[in-house]
Amino acid sequence: MDKKFVISIDLGGTKILTALLSDDNQIIDRVKIPTDISKGPLYLVERIANSVSELFEKTKITEDYIRVICLGVPGTVNPFTGVIGNAPNLWIASFNIKEELQKYFNIPVLIENDVNLAALGIKRFEFHDQVNNMLVVFVGTGIGGALIFNGKLYRGSSFFAGEIGHMKVSQKGEFSTDPKNLTFENLASRLAIVENIRRDIKKGKKTILAENENSKNKIKSKMLAAAVAGGDKVAQKHLGRACKIIGSVLGSLVTLLNVDTIVIGGGVVEAMGDFMMPKIISSLNSVVLPEPGREVKVISTMLGDDAALYGGIGLADEFLT
Repeated sequence: MDKKFVISIDLGGTKILTALLSDDNQIIDRVKIPTDISKGPLYLVERIANSVSELFEKTKITEDYIRVICLGVPGTVNPFTGVIGNAPNLWIASFNIKEELQKYFNIPVLIENDVNLAALGIKRFEFHDQVNNMLVVFVGTGIGGALIFNGKLYRGSSFFAGEIGHMKVSQKGEFSTDPKNLTFENLASRLAIVENIRRDIKKGKKTILAENENSKNKIKSKMLAAAVAGGDKVAQKHLGRACKIIGSVLGSLVTLLNVDTIVIGGGVVEAMGDFMMPKIISSLNSVVLPEPGREVKVISTMLGDDAALYGGIGLADEFLT
């Protein structure tokens, strides 16, 4: 039987996005459900399996036509064993998610870091494999990264490469009262931006986001985008500060790695790219050394959330051919 489809799953801190892709690289359909980590990793695996089953029911396609299931996880992942070393936003450590998910299906299951998966998708479908040294950064609930060196995904000696969100980027208490938390994602992710906005709300600063805070609605990227577009000074201040940090970190990484391309994605940038990208690039240019700075191209991904979904095709080709 011709196995012409790939199932790609992007497991995020807030959502599980599951898609069916055809052999001509088209997304046929998708299912999106909330991530629920309240009952532990086995329940999370059950929800992932349920999202795949819902996709089967929705598309009327059976396992017989599926080549592989590819799962992207926000954390350190050994793609050969399927073990999640640490996924802080999911409260998971030392857990073989591949083994557990495989119990639900008679289809090969592959596991990869979510931003690594996105980098594979961007490399193939935005650059048609014509990119040599690339850094991919996704800014969302946290901040993740991936590295392409000499056209190949670089996973590192212990599959930790690209975890830029956990880099210490400041020794000052300007953004956090806890010096242990002065990491890139604790300063510039959506959660960090929202926390800083909340502090201003508690101080009595005027912002249209106070209404969301008071109603206990979570401040999501779309709400931030609406506030920024509406000229909200508090939202603009904290988004601008995050952009400055992001650009500064990326500028230092360009000096270190001499990559030719940086691709930025994630829910925050997707919602506010017009506001954020010029500020990020300006901050990067103020930090990077001239020689590597002249060579680097900085863009936002055109694939958006679909980057990791398309990456499933690249992962399947790597491990199944």
